[in-house]
Amino acid sequence: MSITQYFSENGPLAHHFSGYQPRQPQIDMAEAIDQVVKEGGQCVVEAGTGTGKTFAYLVPALLNDKKVIISTGSKALQEQLYHRDLPELLKALGKGRKVALLKGRANYLCTYRLNEHVAHVPSDDPDVMHQLAMVAKFATETQSGDLADCVGIEEDAKVLPYVNSTADNCLGKDCPDFSECYIRKARIKAAEADLVVINHHLFFADMSVKESGFAELMPTADSYIFDEAHQLGEIASDYFGESISTKQLQALINDLRLIYRSDIPDMLQLGKTLNKLETSVADLRLVFGSDGARGDWREKLQDKVICDALHRVISNLDFLYQVLKLCLDRSDKIEHPLERVLSFKGQLDRAFDVSLPGFSYWFETTRRFLTIHITPLDVSNRFKDMMAKSEASFVFTSATLSVDNSLAHFNASLGLEPDHQAIVDSPFDYESQAVLCLPRYLPETKDEMMPHALVKIAKQVINAAKGRTFLLFTSYRVMHLVYEGLSTATEYPVFMQGQASKRIILEQFVRHGNAVLMGTASFWEGVDVRGDTLSCVLIDKLPFTSPDDPLLQARMKDAQLQDKEPFDEIQLPLAVIALKQGVGRLIRDKKDKGVLIICDNRLVTRKYGETFIKSLPPMSRTRDLDKALSFLENIDQHEN
Repeated sequence: MSITQYFSENGPLAHHFSGYQPRQPQIDMAEAIDQVVKEGGQCVVEAGTGTGKTFAYLVPALLNDKKVIISTGSKALQEQLYHRDLPELLKALGKGRKVALLKGRANYLCTYRLNEHVAHVPSDDPDVMHQLAMVAKFATETQSGDLADCVGIEEDAKVLPYVNSTADNCLGKDCPDFSECYIRKARIKAAEADLVVINHHLFFADMSVKESGFAELMPTADSYIFDEAHQLGEIASDYFGESISTKQLQALINDLRLIYRSDIPDMLQLGKTLNKLETSVADLRLVFGSDGARGDWREKLQDKVICDALHRVISNLDFLYQVLKLCLDRSDKIEHPLERVLSFKGQLDRAFDVSLPGFSYWFETTRRFLTIHITPLDVSNRFKDMMAKSEASFVFTSATLSVDNSLAHFNASLGLEPDHQAIVDSPFDYESQAVLCLPRYLPETKDEMMPHALVKIAKQVINAAKGRTFLLFTSYRVMHLVYEGLSTATEYPVFMQGQASKRIILEQFVRHGNAVLMGTASFWEGVDVRGDTLSCVLIDKLPFTSPDDPLLQARMKDAQLQDKEPFDEIQLPLAVIALKQGVGRLIRDKKDKGVLIICDNRLVTRKYGETFIKSLPPMSRTRDLDKALSFLENIDQHEN
């Protein structure tokens, strides 16, 4: 049976899935991927929302007798593929292929660390102690050890550093629980499977481990298929670079404190040295001020206070190294942390050397931690070399790869030379399903009256849509200002990013049915709300990366040196793809109807506005907010 027949109206998919209808764009995409999986090469496909791209790559992946690794941008999509799409598709195709799910090590329970921390109280924080009890109960029930299945433990739970392992603190074969290790079991299952579902972070973590000559984390494959491929460039930059965080240093201190309390409590000098290091690490974070920020690391090295604080941490790490050497014959657990101390000291020493060309040296602070990054400005050559060495076939797909109907920017960013490339349009009838509104008489985006204007428009929109609205922002500051103006001014519940985890907020929004959700970057993509729960998406402004962003500045400077136009080459493509992601939240199904409102005059006042408009789906357009409100008010009639 040819690949086309599987997708035909009498094929296995039509028999298995009720309401299935053949779609030519999906068939074209599946044929191209099938050819590349069979014969090798590279395939790049932008598949508009509703194309059915998931089945278009899964069917060829399952039908060909090859080892295939599918990599996704988010754990949510990874789990959907493994738990929902693959089992149904295997039934439909009648294939007995072995499939496996493999996540990064931080997602798995480490029973050794859990038991150590249960035995020796790790924290005075009641939240940590309560969560530790929940994980201990989960440990008696789980088969996979996947902490995503532990009810009540969110992705940012405080207990996680105490119950999972990192590459730094994993004891490997020396671990007393090695034979029962969940990560080891997951990797063995992946090695034996025909198709493995991973995520982009794990893919690059594996590549960097292979480059350093260590054992691989995941099996090699004949074919790699990347969904949500628009994220690859940014994630590759992180992994091909280097970073050191005070969070890692704090984890080291916690691990050593556990060894001190359990094995060598009489070694008082070790306890004092750890306290001293912990204070200097906290002081280093404090010299950057209390707010979260990103900036140029080279500039910060001109500040004597920051240099002195960094030298104190290095000096305390050096002293800790000397103390740990004295403890080597007292505990067999000391050797591994001793190596970590040396490694961190080397990284912090390297943070003073900012002379290497082709890299951006930058820092970022969160409320609790500081991270120093050394990031390559161009990953295309590294990625190209990696593909050549692997001798596998590569498929890249996403709903948002093109800029102004061209895939050139995406291909160049990863050094791709595709044998097949295509932009497959969405089958949705955007002209009748959706309205794009750019309201007239808006203040300029930087005007201090803009948040007031957003509140005024949002109130009207929310009332017309009966809740059912996403408000997407490019900055936390504006989001909070609008929340203050909105939260008591509408009868519909308003959920804002930061009030709970992303998953919980989305669940509350969907469960309520007439709610408002406010979010920044992480809500612009990977959020799938179908049906009449969402009728309107309002975007505050075009999502250009802040001109102060150090990584952007370095990339633009690098483009200038190569006689390229920095705005056209760097800023504009990134913003277009980010906007397309935000817009993609609105219409997720052929029955969906809705209004997209973009509150940024630059769409019509600047020449580059045309590039944005051309890159968006072909919705009906209006400058008249009343027309958009009328569409929203009558949306329920449209649907009947």
